[in-house]
Amino acid sequence: MYLLKAEHSFDSAHFLANYNGKCKNIHGHRWKVEIEVYAENLVECGQLDGMVVDFGDLKRDLREIVDLYDHALIIQKHSMREATLKHLLEDEFKVIEVNFRPTAENFSYDFFKNIEKKGYQVKRVMVYETPTNCAVYEKSEGKSCIK
Repeated sequence: MYLLKAEHSFDSAHFLANYNGKCKNIHGHRWKVEIEVYAENLVECGQLDGMVVDFGDLKRDLREIVDLYDHALIIQKHSMREATLKHLLEDEFKVIEVNFRPTAENFSYDFFKNIEKKGYQVKRVMVYETPTNCAVYEKSEGKSCIK
């Protein structure tokens, strides 16, 4: 099996609602996202001869997904009072509401699902919220994330 790995990073803030600890407060991270895509065989003709995929395409597609979150406050839907959210938006802060608790674990699954939707055979996604701590979502044998 051939594996290609690409990475991209973004800066954002989040908090964990209903959490009893420091992470209940708004705080920021320099998130790093690493993806691995795979193929059993290399392309054998044309421009991609001898490749799994074009690294330029892979990096562009990853960057496109990840950059949506750059310099934003990422919150789980309904985890903030509507009045607070309204004021942040009125003051033109970039707030992104997601349908999941914004943990590294959930981000790893979400990024996996989104890069897979772009047609890649994804092996795993690692999301670092610090340089030494990461969460990994890895493809199970015969299963796909696309829903």
